[in-house]
Amino acid sequence: MNSYHSFAYVYDKFMDNVPYTQWADYLLELMAKHGKTPEKVSDDPLSQERNLVLDLGCGTGTLTELMADAGFDMIGIDNSMDMLEIAMDKKAASGKDILYLMQDMRELELYSTVGTVISVCDSINYILEDEDLVTVFKLVNNYLYPKGLFIFDFNTLYKYETVIGDTTIAENREDASFIWENYYHEDEHINEYDLTIFVKENTKEELFSRYYETHYQRGYTLAEVKSLLSIAGMEFVEAIDADTHDVVTDVSERIYIVAREKGK
Repeated sequence: MNSYHSFAYVYDKFMDNVPYTQWADYLLELMAKHGKTPEKVSDDPLSQERNLVLDLGCGTGTLTELMADAGFDMIGIDNSMDMLEIAMDKKAASGKDILYLMQDMRELELYSTVGTVISVCDSINYILEDEDLVTVFKLVNNYLYPKGLFIFDFNTLYKYETVIGDTTIAENREDASFIWENYYHEDEHINEYDLTIFVKENTKEELFSRYYETHYQRGYTLAEVKSLLSIAGMEFVEAIDADTHDVVTDVSERIYIVAREKGK
């Protein structure tokens, strides 16, 4: 699963068109809708746990910082040390009290329960096997405060099959560029994408270093995700088309799921 190495250092550059602020606003809206708003934390440990939000697959910490701005106490977990180093640099610059941990979400281990878990930008799609995703859901359920929320997104099977499968995407910037080649494996419902990255070195010469990474993501249907949540013992609450914020359709490319803790 640990895919982000070289790409981590140009990740924010190529993700500068991602509407993180709008994502954070919508997550906050969903949380408020289901009874989770920032609260004034007292010395009561339960109050502290209710206000804790775990950003699972936090990457370089952009969304984590925004959720901290909203008044939540944040934990960010990712399995890429390269991504977390950038998140730590942002933390040092902002002065926010965010705890970052390097963990595989399939081996999640926290020191307490948390009020809410969020996971966006298709982190869940990096889980390729049903049993592993059930493990993740069980661990999230275990570390959620009673009736705590789990809000996550995933790219749909439709998106990989129809929209990005077997396509090539390229982008060129002055000091970095990438080529993103997709190969869809129909039998496994897995999208393989090969990233070739060129990064300009800090020298007077026009020298670029070339890096190569391969990522694998699995497409899921809404029915599959709901079934796996049920197997893990979580309560499914609702599903929303992530692009329209409306009902899910057969051509939804990314879906938000709201689930709830349902006993240990």
